[in-house]
Amino acid sequence: MKGTAPLPAALDLLPAEWEQVMAELDQPAYRARQVFRALHVEGVRDWQAISTLPRGLRARLAERFRLSAPIVAARAVSVDGTVKYLLALADGREIEAVHIPDDGRVTVCVSAQAGCALACAFCATGRLGLLRNLTAGEIVEQVYLARHGEPAPNVVFMGMGEPLANYAAVVRALRLLMAPEGLHLSPRRITVSTSGLPDRIRRLAAEGLGVRLAVSLHAADDAMRSALMPINDRYPLRAVLDAAAEYAERTGRRVSYEYVMLAGVNDRPQDAARLARLLPRRDAHVNLIPYNPTDAPFRGSAPETIRAFARVLAEHGVPCSVRRSRGRDVQAACGQLAGTRSRAVAVV
Repeated sequence: MKGTAPLPAALDLLPAEWEQVMAELDQPAYRARQVFRALHVEGVRDWQAISTLPRGLRARLAERFRLSAPIVAARAVSVDGTVKYLLALADGREIEAVHIPDDGRVTVCVSAQAGCALACAFCATGRLGLLRNLTAGEIVEQVYLARHGEPAPNVVFMGMGEPLANYAAVVRALRLLMAPEGLHLSPRRITVSTSGLPDRIRRLAAEGLGVRLAVSLHAADDAMRSALMPINDRYPLRAVLDAAAEYAERTGRRVSYEYVMLAGVNDRPQDAARLARLLPRRDAHVNLIPYNPTDAPFRGSAPETIRAFARVLAEHGVPCSVRRSRGRDVQAACGQLAGTRSRAVAVV
């Protein structure tokens, strides 16, 4: 005997879809705005607690839509104030989200998938394989939980998974975060990071969202990039860079190119010169990322090596910066998220 299909998730619905629901229930349109605000701004996770709605409407909505929050299975607080959350989803899968405070600003790093299929050699998430895609509601719920009340956090899709491989849910999540009825985040506050799926990059440019794009390169030639990132066999550098250039032209947004610094692998001056020749002088910025230790057999480049690499890029007219590693001591930094408990995580 087959089980009953689960109810649709309330957090997945866009404002216009709530208006349609209210029309079906013979309710005025303003009820849709009340529901959306309660869910996406006030954080209500119990239909009966939405006091602005009539009791009968609350009961009808409870019959039609499930409203639940992930369980905080564990959390870890870094010495630098970064907080990593291990979240248990309704089906038992676990993901991680990160709260990053920085000089009065708050950035929330969210996951788009449980696990990841891309198997990048330096990334802890890639060793899990793809467990499943997240829904739009599961993505935005990470923001609401980890923003710690900040009304306008920066949001980076740089957690577990490849965001553009879960395209429909990620685009829906972006629309939910940017909706005027909700947090109404500016696209300038949102960055989507990708390992480089050219067709999806072009589709994202055509959505009209205008969010920032970060492209993970990590090598300046196809042979090295394929060794570090197997996806390069399918989408080589030239195809990725062409799509990124189209994104910059269509959106007017400068594209960031992420480059993890691996000692003796991709950090030589000639690697920097080759990278500079690949990239456009305008609408491009290189973000050098110190390697954060995982179980992978790599060492991070020495600080002086990173500075020398940056000087070569600057000499070629390519803007760059060096990312500060945040939350490394609790495995919350770039490349370290794996959706598992560790000794640094205190179960709550």
